Amino acid sequence: MSIKIQSEIIRIDLTDASYKGTNAFVECPTYVNFFFGNNGTGKSTIAKAIQSGTGVTYAPGRAFEDYLPLVYNQPFIDGNFSSYRNMPGVFTLNAKNAAAQKQIDEKTQARGDERKAKNTATEQRDKKAGAKEKLQKDFHKECWDREEAFRIEFEKTQHGKGKSKPFTEEIMRHAPKDTDIEELRRLYDSAYSDAAKRYSRFSSVADTAVLDSLDGNDILFTVIVNSATTELAGFLREIRATQWMRQGHDAYSEHADGRCPYCARKLDDDFEQTVADSFDDKYQKNLTRLDEFFTLYRKTANDLYVPLETFPSEVYHKIDTKPLTDKLAVLKAAIQSNVEVIRAKKDEPAKTVTLTDTAPIALIDANNAVVDAGPGKRADCTDLAFSLLAFRLKDIIAAYKKSDAALAEEIAGFEEEIKTHTEALEKINADLKVARSDTVETETAKDSINLMLRDSGMQGFSMEPKPGVDHVYEVRRPDGSIAENLSEGEKNFIAFLYFYHLVCGNDSEDGETRDKIVVIDDPVSSMDSNSLFIVSTLVRQMIEVCRNNADNRSKTVDGNFIKQIFILTHNAYFHREVTYSYVPKYEYVSLYLIRKLDSKSSIKLSDNVNPNIPTERMNVNPVKNSYAALWDEYKEVKSAVPLMNVIRRILEYYFLQLCGYEGSTLRKVILVEGKAKGRYKDKNGNYDEEKFQLASAMLAYINASSIGMNDGMDYVEECLNAAECRNIFEMIFAAMNQKQHYDMMMFTDNQN
Repeated sequence: MSIKIQSEIIRIDLTDASYKGTNAFVECPTYVNFFFGNNGTGKSTIAKAIQSGTGVTYAPGRAFEDYLPLVYNQPFIDGNFSSYRNMPGVFTLNAKNAAAQKQIDEKTQARGDERKAKNTATEQRDKKAGAKEKLQKDFHKECWDREEAFRIEFEKTQHGKGKSKPFTEEIMRHAPKDTDIEELRRLYDSAYSDAAKRYSRFSSVADTAVLDSLDGNDILFTVIVNSATTELAGFLREIRATQWMRQGHDAYSEHADGRCPYCARKLDDDFEQTVADSFDDKYQKNLTRLDEFFTLYRKTANDLYVPLETFPSEVYHKIDTKPLTDKLAVLKAAIQSNVEVIRAKKDEPAKTVTLTDTAPIALIDANNAVVDAGPGKRADCTDLAFSLLAFRLKDIIAAYKKSDAALAEEIAGFEEEIKTHTEALEKINADLKVARSDTVETETAKDSINLMLRDSGMQGFSMEPKPGVDHVYEVRRPDGSIAENLSEGEKNFIAFLYFYHLVCGNDSEDGETRDKIVVIDDPVSSMDSNSLFIVSTLVRQMIEVCRNNADNRSKTVDGNFIKQIFILTHNAYFHREVTYSYVPKYEYVSLYLIRKLDSKSSIKLSDNVNPNIPTERMNVNPVKNSYAALWDEYKEVKSAVPLMNVIRRILEYYFLQLCGYEGSTLRKVILVEGKAKGRYKDKNGNYDEEKFQLASAMLAYINASSIGMNDGMDYVEECLNAAECRNIFEMIFAAMNQKQHYDMMMFTDNQN
């Protein structure tokens, strides 16, 4: 798809004169730019803006100081011909020192390479700097968004950091530290509470940990077994009924009346002694210890729990009584569970058991400590909050630092490149200044201008050096007198010739080294046709020099010292003369139309969709003569009948009026000779009578009336095929050796 190639100036914003308050700007200026507009529409304002650099945006890495803007306009004419006598002339025209000019060319090429390399490095540096800035913004946003809930909860620690950048920068100043969030909350609530004060502890609350360390609790982990050696003890161990026997004997011996509880048989007189002998002393003592521990645990638990159910008259505001009540229920359940565990141990002394811990969480003492410390704790709280944030975001911070350091290193590398290229450019410019000082030549410029004056028919005066003054010329009559009464056209023409040589050379003896941007504002005012023709030719030469920067294939002139050119005019003839071969060059040529309505000027880029390639755009010349308009109509019309009318008018105007052919000559070449040369064949190579008749009808049609009427003998209008008409139309130009004209009018670029 065709796109505009930007050059040195990439945008011009206009705010002066008739552009004031319009937000007008020059869109997409390329290497070659044509502006057409009537007098007073605002052309000169554009020229002044380029000359001063006001509102001008240059390509990346370039600035106004890098260029020599050369502007041909009325102030240029007035400044050089205010008295119609003196004209400074310092021109570099290669006549004095060809070797020095070769060195200049080499240095100029080297300067271009260095500038390109510097611009590339600058663009890369700026790109990396932009990436570094974006990385930082994304990092700040990620930290800000990720810790939104934290920021809201601990809002007062964020004072003065209410944006992502200061928030993240504060985090970066803190070493990461993992802090218990509950501890931070307690510290925050106490340090920043407007009603912070001391609270009474639950003074009657005993340490619940006492239940976890009661004296004698080791009995819970002791395996209590009977080791007696009597026959009964052995029998009980064998059937695992020792504890059962012990419990049954303790419960029923007093009521058995000396009889067996199973069979009611009278027991032996020594049965009680036998039972006593069947349980050893250690076993008895451990059972006693277990009973005592059970009694102690229950008493201690009662002493502990009763005070817990009584709250202080003013409860610490951070204590929610429901969770506390729930915890009391849990504590109570734990105590009850432990009682049951001990009771189970009593039932089965051989088992070992573990009790549930009942140690509490202390909140009130921590609050009182913070309140006692006063406002100083707020700073500690803020530091603790940001240290915790640094810990929570440590992976993100580490990744950011790594990427940021890598970009910084790349930027430093490009900065070094830029410095190197800048130093090289300074040296090249110094060398160019020396080289160009050796190529100053004014005599050749004077002779060239005088030759152009003679060629244009202006033989009544010439340029001659002013005696006694270096580099100053006078315009003299053949009798040697100073030509003080030059006409406006003559003065403008000489001024333009001087401007042309100024563009091709330098405006100072020390050798100007800046690239040239050329602006030509209405150069043919008051000129006759001969002068206009020469000016148009010189303008096209300058355009070709500029074109070499964008496309140096098939060069017609040497050099590329004009980096960008702007041509502004209200003269339609001059505009057509300088634009006709450049309109198809969409990529590096732009055309603009300037209008003025209600004292406000506007600028419009003159382009449109290419009808032959809908995905591309093409330039459209805003200035059209009737013949060019016919070609535009030819490209747009779809129906065969109006198409034939347009074809008639094109053939008649071009071949009969411009080229001077007779109608009979056309018929002979197109029909007779064309048939003999096999022009009327179908795709299979056979003679196609319909094609021949259509060509015959088309030639006959150019003698019909302009509204498309005919005698009906040549063709049937309803049977015409538009596509075939176009094929025959193109064939006529090819047969007459005018295919190049056809291609030009159809905007076909055969060079690409």
